[in-house]
Amino acid sequence: MIDFFSGLDAWVVVSLVLAVAFVLTFEFINGFHDTANAVATVIYTKAMAPHLAVFLSGAFNFLGVLLGGVGVAYAIVHLLPVELLINVNTGHGLAMVFSLLAAAITWNLGTWYFGIPASSSHTLIGSILGVGLANAMINNIPMADGINWQKVIDIGSSLVFSPIAGFAVSALLLLGLKWWRPLSKMHKTPDQRRKLDDKKHPPFWNRLVLVVSAMTVSFVHGSNDGQKGIGLIMLVLIGIVPAQFVLDLSSTTYQIERTRDATLHLSQFYQRNNATLGEFLALGKSQDSDLPASSSCNPEQTEPTINALLNTLKGVTDYHSLSAESRIEVRRYLLCMDDTARKVGKIPELGAREKSDLEKLRKDLTVTTEYAPFWVILAVALALGLGTMIGWKRVVLTIGEKIGKQGMTYAQGMSAQITTTLAIGLANVWALPVSTTHILSSGVAGTMVANKSGLQGGTVRNILLAWVLTLPATVALSAGLFWLASKALA
Repeated sequence: MIDFFSGLDAWVVVSLVLAVAFVLTFEFINGFHDTANAVATVIYTKAMAPHLAVFLSGAFNFLGVLLGGVGVAYAIVHLLPVELLINVNTGHGLAMVFSLLAAAITWNLGTWYFGIPASSSHTLIGSILGVGLANAMINNIPMADGINWQKVIDIGSSLVFSPIAGFAVSALLLLGLKWWRPLSKMHKTPDQRRKLDDKKHPPFWNRLVLVVSAMTVSFVHGSNDGQKGIGLIMLVLIGIVPAQFVLDLSSTTYQIERTRDATLHLSQFYQRNNATLGEFLALGKSQDSDLPASSSCNPEQTEPTINALLNTLKGVTDYHSLSAESRIEVRRYLLCMDDTARKVGKIPELGAREKSDLEKLRKDLTVTTEYAPFWVILAVALALGLGTMIGWKRVVLTIGEKIGKQGMTYAQGMSAQITTTLAIGLANVWALPVSTTHILSSGVAGTMVANKSGLQGGTVRNILLAWVLTLPATVALSAGLFWLASKALA
């Protein structure tokens, strides 16, 4: 880890340390901002003592980050267009990272202070979109190319539909519990339990389900939200110290061969589908073999890009043997090939089986570019886990008492938490970032409606307002900060 500091200017080292610290600060805030939602029901229902619940939640968040992989991390990274990812320089990279993080941290702290369950996922995505759009405006790039709109649509859909699903599934689950056991004590609130049964804690089985589901929510939250911090740190490292991080220098000979084989098979795939793809990729036509590092990813340059990559990787068994410039070139080739393959996969004339083969080739292509060093994963896990252990009280009160007109019952808490676990778990399978905050709070709201408890208009209005305003506010804030930083660097 220390090796990549060698040969760097002092100001670059300081900037790098500050940028990583900013990311870890964001994850720390994310811990006490979002994870309060994971323990809100278990604390409110008195299934666990607050400090024990928060400690265990922090531990499960930590484990979630360690074991969650990097699929969601790179879903976040690829919100930015591939051209911005391959052409970023040190100053530009610093401006981009500091702008989006400053915007995200400011919004997160503001909503936490007022006890509003706003989404860190929305916040981060809005901040990334802001710097992408600002970059397009500054460099006279068409807005359509300023960000990866297809990725925005995919992630936007998951962020919009997951709370709706949380509302509906939680409501249905509660109705199922009421039908199954209408007279059960699980339909009591903590106050009713204390007054009628003179007991402080939920019945044993309800308590067990509440505790287990709270910890699973914490685990899947860590595996989803923690990856966003991993993606941000990788943006920092690639933008500031590209020679060390554009490729996974710990890649084995097998992984490099897998990348090389995927490139060769991709060429064969295109040739096999020449009738469908020949015009789009300009296959077999005279093409410019000169591929400067600053060029954009043009599908018509696919053949020379493939040939250049195969030539560069010929005989390579260890990425350390490549020069810094060659590593950057290899990453640029791989990103461009993956970007083109993604576009090819959306051509309607291409058969379903061919599209499936193409997706498998894309995974092999990116095996040495979509990665994160263990120290990055560990640092994010620690920041998120430690952040979980403070600052939870404001949001717990909102979730437990201020969404519905009555307090939450044990059955409502179980329904909301089980639904949240399932929703985030499925999102992790598809590598989609979702909001723990929105799913859980909408799940609680769904159970309140199903229980005919009614909703508190003021709280729901504030949550919806934060939901609606988060994206435009963070887009505007990060774009403005990035524009000012770019002017200062000019």
